[in-house]
Amino acid sequence: MAAVLIRPSQQKSRLRLFVLQVLFVTLFVTLFARLWYLQVFTGEEYQAKAAEQSVREIVVQPARGLIVDAMGRPLVTDRASWVVSVDRTVLGNLPDAQAEALLRKVAAAVHQPYDDVLARTRLCGDPSAVAGTCWNGSPFQPVPVARDVPQATAVQISEQGEEYPGVVAQRESVRAYPAPFGINAAGVLGYLSPITADELSEAEKSDDRSLNGASLVGRAGLEKSYDQWLRGVPGYEKVAVDSMGRVLGDSGQAEATPGDTLVTSLDAKVQGVVEQQLHDAIATARKTYDKVTHKNYVADSGAVVVLDAKDGSVVAMASQPTYDPSVWVDGITQKQLKALYSKKAGDPLLFRATQGQFAPGSTWKPIMTVGAFNHGFGPDSRLDCSSGVQVGNRLFKNYESASYGMIDFARALEISCDTFFYRVGLSFWNRFGSDPSDVHAKDPLVSEAKDFGFGQRTGIDIPGEATGRIADRQWKLAYWNAMKGYYCKVDRKNTSGKRDFLHVFAHEFCLEGNQYHVGDAVNFAIGQGDTMVTPLQLARAYAALSNGGTLYAPRVAKAIVDPSGHVVRRIDPVVQGRVKSKRSALRYVDTALQGTPREGTLAWKFGGFPLDKVKIRGKTGSAEVYGKQSTSWVATYTKDYVVVMMVSQAGTGSGTSGPAVRKIWEALYGIDGENVDPAKSIIPGVTPPRRLPTFASDGSILPPATGGSR
Repeated sequence: MAAVLIRPSQQKSRLRLFVLQVLFVTLFVTLFARLWYLQVFTGEEYQAKAAEQSVREIVVQPARGLIVDAMGRPLVTDRASWVVSVDRTVLGNLPDAQAEALLRKVAAAVHQPYDDVLARTRLCGDPSAVAGTCWNGSPFQPVPVARDVPQATAVQISEQGEEYPGVVAQRESVRAYPAPFGINAAGVLGYLSPITADELSEAEKSDDRSLNGASLVGRAGLEKSYDQWLRGVPGYEKVAVDSMGRVLGDSGQAEATPGDTLVTSLDAKVQGVVEQQLHDAIATARKTYDKVTHKNYVADSGAVVVLDAKDGSVVAMASQPTYDPSVWVDGITQKQLKALYSKKAGDPLLFRATQGQFAPGSTWKPIMTVGAFNHGFGPDSRLDCSSGVQVGNRLFKNYESASYGMIDFARALEISCDTFFYRVGLSFWNRFGSDPSDVHAKDPLVSEAKDFGFGQRTGIDIPGEATGRIADRQWKLAYWNAMKGYYCKVDRKNTSGKRDFLHVFAHEFCLEGNQYHVGDAVNFAIGQGDTMVTPLQLARAYAALSNGGTLYAPRVAKAIVDPSGHVVRRIDPVVQGRVKSKRSALRYVDTALQGTPREGTLAWKFGGFPLDKVKIRGKTGSAEVYGKQSTSWVATYTKDYVVVMMVSQAGTGSGTSGPAVRKIWEALYGIDGENVDPAKSIIPGVTPPRRLPTFASDGSILPPATGGSR
């Protein structure tokens, strides 16, 4: 047989064919093995994952913790509300026409305008978003579009899931304000608003499970300061959905943990009296004619602070104008938000008790007296209370140009003699600071004011507190450096020689606004000029006069109590400092201030008051403000309480604030005429309770048990 010759080219072709056959067989075997692995070996695992994709987690928001007063009365609670929410993910997967039809159907069901429902689904930051209405939470959470929906409507939406894909109706807790005794207390309690994207991102980074995209977060007051305890921990409800987002049924849930209860030192009855008296004082001032400006007093704002003098606890604190805290509950509109920031409406969000800054006027003089006694003056010192005193090229006058001759400090405090304290300030100027350019000159009165805590925050446990201002040499230099560019420009442009206030001030400021003159020193001694305080700062300083010199960081909260009634944390009084003073100086002022309501500037408003039984110390003030009417101040205290009232643009301290302050004292001590009946005090036992309310096993909160300590 003849041999068959295979050419080299044929050998290469057969080799290629063989390689391809092997490759195809290998690929087939690999695919078959992978298919067997997925369907047989790990089939159950992937089947579970597929089922998991049809299950959606809905956040179940926890009931936020209560805020109660010292007697256990609820100040902030929760109430049930049916809320309808829309899943933006499902909505985004629908064709535009179907998405619009769905929202229109939801709007009709909840009796809301379609445009409002649509606006609530927009993310804040989107070009089409409406401020105050848009969704400020996570884009991956269902967006609430209607609250306080009738239960029948919520049930209808839940039962007709196929008609409402991606729409959830569930019962949630929302904030409620019982307002016992008609109180408002918005500035103390605060409010909530939706969590921001940045806050949610921070929470996720820190693995904070108490926050989610639908959380409401404290924005002011106690709601903000104690948010981490009040908010609780959310739960999760798992619901099965189809590919269109329609709910098919439940598949389990994790219960939410309610927030803790915050017990405060506030007393709702006292708060009610304080708010009413502040309102009445402002209303009365607005009906009173001002002989200086020849019109009625404007009385545009006011504040009252009541402290426990022994430990700085806040018993009541009010500010006007104020706002309704419930305005935030269902989502605030742009119009409502604008009103809250409106100057025309009086800036209702500005809590004047802690954020308002005002010249203290003559309420400053007791602090100056302590400073004087610590630096050379004493009980035997006598100065002339003349009708005026010449300081440099200016005559500084006494109130209504009254003259009382040579008097001591006690009498000067009783009648609030300005020229007496002008001479005190002038004395220290001549001794230590006669060089206006010496920024570091010694000033005992400025040092005393700082020692009493002025010019810095008190450390109260609600946010946003103002620092006030001590207008000393360093401040004046810093202010001049900051503002000289503006005022010097105004001065340079005044080529026509205008002599109105702005241009005269600009010229003088540009020339020597950095220098601390003798006029600054004497004005400082009577609480005028550029020095400013908050009502809380003044109340804290008077508490130090009452308790012998201890400065407490005022506290509103007393304790955190968990849902089962166990105390999680006690919030004890915090000593922030002690006034560095001779005890004799503090005792002298304490005694001298008892003369103000007896025979001084408060006497005409405290006639018939049982001062022998309730020994009130007090000081009035009428702070002058350029271009405005005087600020009315009354600062008073006993060994139990401090009561300070301020009404801006309202005239004299005693005339406007005196009657209101008296009524507050009558309520605190159970006074009727000249009779004192502790049983009629609005606080049982007259003084603030030291123990916490009783948390009963059935969930009710009862007043503190009598006796014992906190």
